[in-house]
Amino acid sequence: MSDLRMGQVESRFADLIWENEPISSGELVKLAEGELNWKRSTTYTVLRRLCDRGIFINLDGMVSSVLSRQDFYALQSERFVDETFDGSLPAFIAAFSNRKRLSAREIAEIRAMIDRIEEG
Repeated sequence: MSDLRMGQVESRFADLIWENEPISSGELVKLAEGELNWKRSTTYTVLRRLCDRGIFINLDGMVSSVLSRQDFYALQSERFVDETFDGSLPAFIAAFSNRKRLSAREIAEIRAMIDRIEEG
């Protein structure tokens, strides 16, 4: 799972899997054809790529996730903070809130998260 990045097209395909898993590879081909206008070969190529990255698994023709959508995006966020802000979440929040004012609701949600973390 060294390369967990996905482009926009791969992300749309991954969403199809996450929304329909477990799904047979044959059904996935039909779904990708209808939703993405893909040919069978394109579906299997992209599926193999995402399986090689450790995001999905195709076992005996049944496709399911190794990482949930939530876990995948949590890892993406973690990697971004690590690479861009030397792993400092406060530095990320400072940079983010300098460009976009946080609403009272967002501030309350962040405080609630911090309270839950402190409580264990």
